[in-house]
Amino acid sequence: MRRLLQNAFEGWFQLPRRFPSAVLDEIAALVAAGERMHDGEVRVAIEARLNLSAVLSGMTATDRAHELFSHLRVWDTERNCGVLLYVLLAEHRIEIVADRGIARRVSDAEWESLCDRIREGFARGDWRSGLLRGVEQANALLSMHFPDDGSRRGHGELPDEPIIL
Repeated sequence: MRRLLQNAFEGWFQLPRRFPSAVLDEIAALVAAGERMHDGEVRVAIEARLNLSAVLSGMTATDRAHELFSHLRVWDTERNCGVLLYVLLAEHRIEIVADRGIARRVSDAEWESLCDRIREGFARGDWRSGLLRGVEQANALLSMHFPDDGSRRGHGELPDEPIIL
């Protein structure tokens, strides 16, 4: 019942206030800058709330992140190097889904540390800084585990701009 109420009444009005277009532009710029230093592809998705029928059918934030990973074709990169950072505002959830090429190199503990960093910013009400620091940490992890080998295509395979759902 709690999840149903959260998704019915939370999140939808918070998104533009917490992530105005200027912040979304900063996130896109940070994703692009990071992708010049590593061979990963970072995609950020921010969703206000889940559809109530999805909640009633048992969909979790983890399920939704995996669904978006597929729908946004984050899995469909040449080197299996896509990472999705998913934020579900209504439930205060952060999920990370990494493609198999990256999942073999970056541990769950490293991803959990990244989620913790984002949560810390969000808990302080600093949505901008929380998400920017998370993207920075994702870029750092990818630079360490998936460094640029000099054969980059010159442009990212996935859009740098966060998707708002």
